[in-house]
Amino acid sequence: MRRALLPVVLGIAAVGCARPPRPLAGEFPPVSVRDAQRDPPTGTTVRWGGTLVRTTPTNDGRTCFEVVSRPLDRRARPTTSDESAGRFVACAPAFYDPDVYAPGREVTFVGTLDGTTTRPVGEVDYTFPVVDARVVHLWEPRPVYPASGPRFGISIGGVFGF
Repeated sequence: MRRALLPVVLGIAAVGCARPPRPLAGEFPPVSVRDAQRDPPTGTTVRWGGTLVRTTPTNDGRTCFEVVSRPLDRRARPTTSDESAGRFVACAPAFYDPDVYAPGREVTFVGTLDGTTTRPVGEVDYTFPVVDARVVHLWEPRPVYPASGPRFGISIGGVFGF
C-alpha cells in the first residue's frame, strides 16, 4: 500500500513546490520587452517567455523564435492571460524543429539581450528585442477539458508544508 501512494505523494510534492525547472531558476533584472524595445540594455540577462508565433531555423546552425511575450508564473511558465508586453525574438545555437516548436506552444528562454531587429507584423514595422538564448524550455501542452459538465479541483499543497 505504501508503495502505491509514493508516486501520488511525490507528484503532489512536485506540484506544490512551484519552482522553476533548474535551467530557468535564478534572479533576473526586471527588464520588460517594452523597456528593451525603447532602450535595449545589451548584455543584460533576462528570463522571458510567451507563446510561439514562428520558429525559423537559419543557415548558420541557429534557430530563431518569434514570441508573443506573456507574464511568467512562479515556475517561469507563461501565463494564459491576454496580457502581453509585446513581442521578442530569441535565437539559440541549435536546430529546433518547427513542427515541435509550433505556433501556439508555450516557451521560456534565458539569455542575454542583443539589441533589436525590425520585422513586419502584418503591415506594421515592429521593433523586436533580440535574446541570445542559452536556455530554451518548451512546456508540455496544458490539459484540455471538455466545454460542458461540472469541474472541480482539490488543492492540498499546504498540508505537506510546501
